[in-house]
Amino acid sequence: MFGYFYHEILRKTIIGFGTLFNNITIKHFDNDNNVVSVIKVPLAYGPTQKFLARLEQSPDLNKPIQMTLPRMSFEFTGLSYDGSRKVTSTQTFTSPDGNNIQKTYMPVPYNMNFELNIMTKLNDDMLQIVEQILPYFQPSYNLTIELVKEIKEKKDIPIIFEGISMQDEYEGDFDKRRVLLYSLKFLAKTYLFGPTSSVTKDVVKKISVGFVAGDAGSSASRELSYSVEPRALKNYTGIVVTNLSYDITPTDTLITVNNASSILPNTYIDIEGEEIYVKSKDDSTLTVERGRDSTKAISHVSGAEIKSITSSDNLLIQDGDNFGFFGNTI
Repeated sequence: MFGYFYHEILRKTIIGFGTLFNNITIKHFDNDNNVVSVIKVPLAYGPTQKFLARLEQSPDLNKPIQMTLPRMSFEFTGLSYDGSRKVTSTQTFTSPDGNNIQKTYMPVPYNMNFELNIMTKLNDDMLQIVEQILPYFQPSYNLTIELVKEIKEKKDIPIIFEGISMQDEYEGDFDKRRVLLYSLKFLAKTYLFGPTSSVTKDVVKKISVGFVAGDAGSSASRELSYSVEPRALKNYTGIVVTNLSYDITPTDTLITVNNASSILPNTYIDIEGEEIYVKSKDDSTLTVERGRDSTKAISHVSGAEIKSITSSDNLLIQDGDNFGFFGNTI
């Protein structure tokens, strides 16, 4: 029923969430308010219970506090559909190169639940960490993630702060470790995309129309057919055949080029985006019609590049080119 696809959207969102908290530091001061240590709080992915179990069970944790605590962990705890953000089912996306159309289902809105756990021994350490996090969430912080690489689809994913719970285990026997545990809950409003499929942009190569003379009560007397082929309105190959010898104004119909050997009568040329029809040539002087096919006749200076429009350009017609046609009566 379903074909394989994997955009790594959930994975990217989890990684993006974790990177928000991977540069938290705390400082310790002496009695003269001088900084005596700066500690970068380690961040790991995993459930809190694993860290607490390690603190209680590992026999080699009797070393300076800053080597074991503080530390942070986060985990992905839930996924739920968000019907309030539902949109239409399908939409067409254009790929970055413009050559293909990527067709895909519109993204489905889902909410991802996260829990960030902070563990410290000193209360001041905990307060330093929390104060570096909470001001950015009012109550949300937008995280930009490229969800689908094929269509370069980037979205701002709101990360919403939902609340905090505090736990201070300072009671008990003297051999028990004190652990301050704060749990911050977040909600990420992400989107899940379905598979993408490519649809090639087809350009009409040739159209033929037939006409038959006469009516239903008489036999046909003659037959006429008309065929047309697309013609590019500009140069796509980038090949320069010659250059202008003199400046020309928008009204000039005689132009002189450096070398007209590659330009034939009854053909088209491209000068800086203006399509020009060459009616005839006399040595290096061309008699032309300016601004063909709704292109604008403009001034060009000496040395401007002249590019021919040939059948090679017809094969490279791009979507959006309102190409002209030439026809042959048979």
